[in-house]
Amino acid sequence: MDLTAYQQAALRTAAPRDKQNEFLHLVLGLVGESGEIAEKVKKVIRDQDSDFTKIDIEDLKKELGDVLWYVAVLADYFDIPLNEVGEKNIEKLAGRQQRAVLGGSGDNR
Repeated sequence: MDLTAYQQAALRTAAPRDKQNEFLHLVLGLVGESGEIAEKVKKVIRDQDSDFTKIDIEDLKKELGDVLWYVAVLADYFDIPLNEVGEKNIEKLAGRQQRAVLGGSGDNR
């Protein structure tokens, strides 16, 4: 599935943009779903001696899907096609790789 098709499909299950506090709902949902992934990693660190082969891959796919849904709908909230988000990100990373600045910190490296 390409990103445009995914975004269109995700929007079928999204609330209307003009719903009260919808922007906050989307941002907090994205943070919450990302936090669920972090929580699963934390439990592997705590309970499985950091053996990341113990991560439940099927469960991880579900959580990553939830993150992707929020990203897709949040992008649409600002009329940003999800494929453009993906393209810009790859361009940014390729530029960093060409300049040998993939490591480090800061958005403008």
